[in-house]
Amino acid sequence: MAMETENSNQTVVSHFFLEGLMYTAEHPSIFFLLFLLIYSITVTGSLLILITVGCDPHLCSPMYHFLGHLSFLDACLSTVPVPKVMAGLLTPDGKVISFEGCAIQLYCFHFLASAECFLYTVMAYDRYLAICQPPHYPVAMTTRMCAGLAGITWAMGAGHSAIHTSLTFHLLYCGPRHVAYFFCDIPPVLKLACADTAINELVMLANIGIVATGCLILIITSYVFIVATVLQIHTAEGRQRAFSTCTAHLTVVLLYYMPPVCIYLQPRSSGAGAGAPAVFYTVVTPMLNPFIYTLRNKEVKQALQRLLCQGPRESTAGSLPP
Repeated sequence: MAMETENSNQTVVSHFFLEGLMYTAEHPSIFFLLFLLIYSITVTGSLLILITVGCDPHLCSPMYHFLGHLSFLDACLSTVPVPKVMAGLLTPDGKVISFEGCAIQLYCFHFLASAECFLYTVMAYDRYLAICQPPHYPVAMTTRMCAGLAGITWAMGAGHSAIHTSLTFHLLYCGPRHVAYFFCDIPPVLKLACADTAINELVMLANIGIVATGCLILIITSYVFIVATVLQIHTAEGRQRAFSTCTAHLTVVLLYYMPPVCIYLQPRSSGAGAGAPAVFYTVVTPMLNPFIYTLRNKEVKQALQRLLCQGPRESTAGSLPP
């Protein structure tokens, strides 16, 4: 449906139609079950990590405080596109999204994605302090400092997303309604605007480029110092322990940064085929993160085992006579 405006005699779009992902229309039932499985694993894994970090007293260090925020962000980030993708696989009406709904989806996606970007930087800084400056770590990374850094990541993500959302939907949309993508993102939505989008694309590249590049430079710098410090540790056990707390973080950083580079450095290449990189870091990476942190971190693995074994033991103990 569309609504008429009396000003410019132009038809203002009131809804969009998400074209979805390439090849999914051929076997919608199979892809629906696949996305349902991935989404269920993502939410379950993220919640398990979040509950484990929140309940286990052994995981009270700042690193696990930030891991809890990351798990929550992963679950939310996957929730932005995946349920709508599954709805579109069930029925054509599921691919329809209102103009306001598209704006909300774009805002939520960039809010969560940019907050996660900032959080990765904070986690790298935390590892730098813990490994390179251990005597100052308890003083510098207090509970109040951790809460403040986490709050800053959320606030900066909200502000960063508000800029892009306002710039994108301030334009007039009066023509085509088909978004050649599986969710509302800046490049495919800008292609539908009835206005010159050169300034928007320039701001998008500059803003996202500066933020992503700045965060990546800080992360790389932190790990240069971390590696230099770890190599000076004399015992193999000490080096292995130090590296084990960093490799998981480095792995998820690489998985997070690589796909967006393919998308936002080529804003006019959006289309059904261009959705593959976005699927990776909006759907696949959030699913992998809990496994990466669990398998690469001995403390998280042990805490998760304690959490999963606690229920049956308590249930058995409760059934015994006093």
